Amino acid sequence: MSEVIINSLSELPAVANQVIQAFGERNVIAFQGQMGAGKTTFIKAVCISLGVKETISSPTFSIVNEYLSASGRKIYHFDFYRIKDINEAYDMGYEEYLYSDALCLIEWPEKIESILPLNVFYVSINSKVNTRIISF
Repeated sequence: MSEVIINSLSELPAVANQVIQAFGERNVIAFQGQMGAGKTTFIKAVCISLGVKETISSPTFSIVNEYLSASGRKIYHFDFYRIKDINEAYDMGYEEYLYSDALCLIEWPEKIESILPLNVFYVSINSKVNTRIISF
């Protein structure tokens, strides 16, 4: 497991590239951290590193946003914070996303832990005063 301390937003691109290298061929990346830890901000950095040109925003109310990487690969950005139970993930057809060739970046994965694929790559973000600790 790697751990990186971030003291400035300017450090995000380099750490995002480290995480991208670490998850390699895996396509489901789960981002854990308390509210306000910086999950969405870090996912934006990952998407930018992958060449996403669209506006990257939190899918808090839509549950999922779709982007396209510079290589043409689909990227799905999920935020499961607002789901009330696992049936909402079933209803949205989670299998079509998580078991596709697309890259799936998931906020609040603990809400759907029981249906995540076995080879999930976990990224943990912990907030300290003026710093973030990224573990992967």
